[in-house]
Amino acid sequence: MSSTRLGRVARTISGSGFPPSEQGATSGDFPFVKVSDLALKANAHRVVDAANWVTRQQATALGARIVPSDSIVFPKVGAALLGNARGRTDIPLLIDNNMMAVVPTYLDTGFSYWWLRSVDMAQLSEGGTLPFVSDTAVRDLRVPVMSIDRQQRVADFLDDRVARIDQIIAARQQQVEALKSWLVRASFDAIRGLGPGATRESGLPWLGPIPIEWPVLTVSSEFQVDLGKMLDEKRQTGVDAIPYLRNTNVQWDCVTTDDLKSMDIESSERERYCVRPGDLLVCEGGQPGRAAIWTGDIAPLGFQKALHRVRSRGNSRPEWLLECLRVVAYTGVIASDNGQTTIGHLTNEQLRSLRLPFPPRAQQDHAIGTLRELQQHLQSTRKSMTNSMDRLAEYKQALITAAVTGELDVTTAGSGIPGGT
Repeated sequence: MSSTRLGRVARTISGSGFPPSEQGATSGDFPFVKVSDLALKANAHRVVDAANWVTRQQATALGARIVPSDSIVFPKVGAALLGNARGRTDIPLLIDNNMMAVVPTYLDTGFSYWWLRSVDMAQLSEGGTLPFVSDTAVRDLRVPVMSIDRQQRVADFLDDRVARIDQIIAARQQQVEALKSWLVRASFDAIRGLGPGATRESGLPWLGPIPIEWPVLTVSSEFQVDLGKMLDEKRQTGVDAIPYLRNTNVQWDCVTTDDLKSMDIESSERERYCVRPGDLLVCEGGQPGRAAIWTGDIAPLGFQKALHRVRSRGNSRPEWLLECLRVVAYTGVIASDNGQTTIGHLTNEQLRSLRLPFPPRAQQDHAIGTLRELQQHLQSTRKSMTNSMDRLAEYKQALITAAVTGELDVTTAGSGIPGGT
């Protein structure tokens, strides 16, 4: 199929600066769209809203060019460009200087939108550390030449087919979220000793009754809790540099080590500020209480102040505390002697004084064993659903590309969607 420059059948509009002093209004003549506004629920199908609006007088004073309805807008700079977000405008609007618009002149709007969805803007990036695309690079893109009637058939086909695929992906995502809830529920049932035996009130409002023989103790009575080393960039010499773990390295049930940084930790400090296999690492911020057990073989390996290192005193298993923290983190509540307190950070003192049920070691072993079997089954199911969503996303992108390039005849294409049952 022959092609032509996009600049021959459409024009581009670059966004305008939007000073903070002009922002804040929620009504006016035009929405002033930023990259973040593309994710608004109101803009799920067509771009019609923004967090900030301006009057016509403001637009004139700012020198902002009006983007007409039936245009396609997208990020043109920064990490957002790599996400390849696109939006179809339903009303005239303005865009900020991190965005660009394509205004079809001899193209069907729907086809233009789907064709731009097939373009990976990262391949056009002219930046180094900060990716960006220029108006010239976009106008030089080659767009397939086909009749307006055929363009409209392609757009109608993709409107229908992609909407159906997105519905299936959304349903899968709901199932994945439900599995997350079931995982937390399984942990909750384990740490409260759900069973037929006699119970007593735990004294923890978020937990409820527990087996009568289970004590409620502070974390510090069962574990040694230490906060990591503060990083002082100005004092780094590299002489005693070793890799260390940050908050972002600790995810639920997993410690990632593919992006470790280094800092100076002297030999005399390493017993205090390094981890060893079996240590539980707990996040202070981000998602307070998020935790994972270190099982790797990197040594020495330090940990930063944003993490707590929790080491068993010999009575309780770190796996048991991990499940307790999973429940606490997902409920958003830290139980303390003073009741319930929702927190943004889990300080060393808060973690040490956190009161939790600690059954005898043998019962911890049994509960953890049973829980792990259930978790493995749920995680396997979750992985299958995630893989299904990935395949559907790949199929969707391939379908868009094939349709807009003419490789797929939309008038004879079947209606089946792989993995859509």
